[in-house]
Amino acid sequence: MFEYTIANGIIVSPGKKAHTGKLGIKEEKIISSNNGNVKIDLKEKSFVYPSLINTHDHLQGNYRPPVGPAEGTFYLTWLPWDQDLKASQTFAERSKLDREDLYALSGYKCLFSGVTTVNDHFPHQLNSQILPTLPIRAFQEYGLAHECSSYDLKWGDGIKIEHEGAKKNKWPFITHLSEGFDKEAMHSVEMLEKLRVLDSNCLLIHCIAFSDEDIKKVAKAGASVSWCGFSNMFMFNVTAKIRKMLKAGINLTIGTDSSATGSANLLAELKYDRDLYRKLYGEDLPAKTIFEMVTVNAAKAFWMQERIGSLKDGMLGDIMVLKANENCPYENLVNAGMKDIELLILAGKPIFGEMRFLDIFRKNELPEGYTKIKVGDRVMFVKGDPAGLYREVRKKVGFKKELDYLPFEPEEEV
Repeated sequence: MFEYTIANGIIVSPGKKAHTGKLGIKEEKIISSNNGNVKIDLKEKSFVYPSLINTHDHLQGNYRPPVGPAEGTFYLTWLPWDQDLKASQTFAERSKLDREDLYALSGYKCLFSGVTTVNDHFPHQLNSQILPTLPIRAFQEYGLAHECSSYDLKWGDGIKIEHEGAKKNKWPFITHLSEGFDKEAMHSVEMLEKLRVLDSNCLLIHCIAFSDEDIKKVAKAGASVSWCGFSNMFMFNVTAKIRKMLKAGINLTIGTDSSATGSANLLAELKYDRDLYRKLYGEDLPAKTIFEMVTVNAAKAFWMQERIGSLKDGMLGDIMVLKANENCPYENLVNAGMKDIELLILAGKPIFGEMRFLDIFRKNELPEGYTKIKVGDRVMFVKGDPAGLYREVRKKVGFKKELDYLPFEPEEEV
């Protein structure tokens, strides 16, 4: 059982003013009044956030380099990209790895960017056995469709059945929507309406061809949207009408998509999306808004707002501690990199951190199931063995593969 206190950190939680204080952890949950036997003193040099939530990824697809359209061209829909992917050197190289390797890499892509909760947008029959093996929370409580078109991949049991199950269980119903500009993509919201499934259970991915009327309908229904700016621009040279969505009051979140088309990880995506917003609209997207998109908004989109997304009493202890490089906590987050993470906690249990936090385990040595790596000049503990995984990947592909979402060199002695 874990019972400890994080003291003298600058606490940053949605809906509250950032302040210096303490957080208690007892078992899996946050208990602000807890005074556990172990006290971790941050000395007002670190910000304490809810750990991040990535609302869109395909965990089997996180391999590099990305695959996209020929130079000077862009796709009309996702389908020609899928054909290009399967004909690519990236796919041939990726195929030398087991599914377990690819999923494990994706788990660490999340972990090293401060993400402890992610949706793997694949059918349950493909991922239900492997998701529990990951070092982070890849949850299984969702209904899904691939997308709403005649040429989608027919995932799940059909849109109406999957949506009905999600609504009954208070889960999200997650689907790509309007990812392209053919006739079907341009009328995908109408399809959801005809099926009577457009409601607050919906988490809609991409939405790049939404009309102004589509935005009004989605806002009225209370549906959420996952913005994947890098992937959208890489594949289509356009992204969703983000400013109009924000003004309409849509619950807007951020996803990375897989790194076969998307950014390296969620921290990289935050920076890219903010820069993209500035270029598109000539104004800033406030860092506080971005913070909310990857915490409380994302939790709401997943129907998990009573469990994750903030640092309130009784919530799961999903916590990220970042070095305080800037005075503003929100700017500090948006400008952070993998090297700035000091500690990452999942449901009260540390899964990545500097060695000074070993006291949480009530021992001065690594617990079973943990290894050490070196990130920059810091020795870190981490759940599992990502260095061993990285070495195995290099062995299988036959050369010194470098993956930009892994912030360490596996051959370096620790």
